[in-house]
Order: sequence, then structure tokens, then C-alpha cells
Amino acid sequence: MKDAILKVKDLGISFSQYTKGLVRSDLNVIKNLDIELNEGEILAVVGSSGSGKSLLAHAILGILPENASVEGTITYKGEELTRKKQEKLRGDEIVLIPQSVNYLDPLKRVGNQIKISIKNKDKKAKDQIVDRLFEKYNLDKKVKNYYPFQLSGGMARKVLLCTALASDSKVIIADEPTPGLDEASLNEVLKDFREIADSGCAVLMITHDITAALKIADKVAIFYAGSTLEVANKSDFINNGKNLRHPYTKALYNALPNNDFSAMDDKTQPLPNELPKGCVFSDRCKLKTKECEEKVPENREIRNGKVRCIHAT
Repeated sequence: MKDAILKVKDLGISFSQYTKGLVRSDLNVIKNLDIELNEGEILAVVGSSGSGKSLLAHAILGILPENASVEGTITYKGEELTRKKQEKLRGDEIVLIPQSVNYLDPLKRVGNQIKISIKNKDKKAKDQIVDRLFEKYNLDKKVKNYYPFQLSGGMARKVLLCTALASDSKVIIADEPTPGLDEASLNEVLKDFREIADSGCAVLMITHDITAALKIADKVAIFYAGSTLEVANKSDFINNGKNLRHPYTKALYNALPNNDFSAMDDKTQPLPNELPKGCVFSDRCKLKTKECEEKVPENREIRNGKVRCIHAT
């Protein structure tokens, strides 16, 4: 097997902030994030809001705010992804499909913004590519001349998709690419991601929608409170999820409408300043022991997947 094109190991992110009396402190919001992204594969990153999904994308691209500190290692094609390399690769070999229309230039027509992503083509060829993408996603050709403020939410989402799909990138990071899309457009987007991956591109799909992710993903990384709890194969989710390794992943699976639709408990994911000393899931886990409360579990390989739990077998 080839080495992963993108690796993130023991990623930690903290933000410096000033509290009462202008006392400077560091808020650690991410710790122990680990993923591997392979060419020709789709890795879905699933987790609730605040679990670290978007921060992972921003760390890979080098677009975190100035008060952020990053620990751990990020490698691309076997080499450390330094700030200089991030600036060179961003928007070229590594492309982001962001959540917000705010990433679009408010002073430039959206058609011209999509063309920026198309390399080594003449004007006519670029126009044809944009027209083809607009037709695929049921966007009227006149939308090419719109400015971002003229777009509806669904139109903006489709334009952001087009900017990435028009490029010749090696890695596509899609941050919540499906909310606001109608069913036909959703299925078209998922189909496109699968075709892009099958052509050799690596796709990192960040989403809340585990059902949509399982339609196309090869692997699913489960994030919780700034940690990667499990990286499972798509096949692990069949047979009522019996092959899943972590208690939280199993609870997520059982909470799906097509399964037991059962709530985990009345607790919520802890805030960054309320994280337990040991396993981040320990305060909600029925398998909890004293060791779970005192020590952060190592990321272990079990049954062709990875899990951060001492009870996983």
C-alpha cells in the first residue's frame, strides 16, 4: 500500500486569550487529532459542533488565526507541511470547499472566481467548464455574473463546490459541503466526490451527516471534543455496527433514524476548558474505569482500524 498523501499526527491547537485583568492564558481546544488520507479514497470526518473538524481543515491549509498555536505534525507526500509549503499548495494541489460564502471575493463575479481554479486552459475552455458545472448543479448561466451577495444559500453552496471541482487538485477538503442542497443536488455532489476519488484524488469530507458520508466514504474518522476516537472502515458499519470499536461510535450509529434512534444520555460534549484529565469521553462512557479517568488512551490499531480506547478489542 502506498504511503498516505496527507498525514496528521497528534495535532494540538490552542488559542491565546486575555481574561479579566489582562491575564494571558492558553485555551487548548484540540488535542490528539490523527488522520491519514490516501489517494483514491474518501475519508469522512464526523463529529458534533466543536469537535475540531473545521479547525483540522484550517490547520492543514495554514489559515488559523494569528493567536493560534499548533503542535504535532502534518505531512504531505511524506514531507512536513510547513507554512511556506502551505501557501504554495493552498488553492492549487490542496483545495478547500468552505462552509461560508464569506470565502468568496465580494467584489468579483462568481463565474470569474470559479475560473481562477482552472489552470492551463484558454478563456473558451474555462467558460465551457463553468457552463458544464452550472448545468450539472442546475444553476442558471446568468448566475455567473452575480456577485456573492446576490446568491441564495443553496446557490452559494453550489458555487463553492464548483470552485473546487473545477480545479486539478490532489487533495480536496470539503467542509460541510451538503447542507442546504436539494436531494438531487446532494446525490450529484456525492457522486462527483466518488468519481473524483476514483480518478486518484484524495477527498476529506467534513460533515455532521454520517448517513450521507457512508454512501461514498471509504473510511470514517470520529471526532469528539478535539480528539480522534476512532477511524473505521465503511464495512464496519454494517451488521448493526458490531465491528465498530469505540463506545461513542457505536452510540452514534444507534442514534441514526434507520437504527435504534436511541439517545446516548442527557449530557453533552465537554467544552475545551472542561475536558477530563484522561479519556475525553470518560464522563459519558459506561465502560469507564479508574484508568480511563486518569490517562489519555493511546491510538491503537485494531481489526484494520484505529481506536483510542483501552477497552476496544
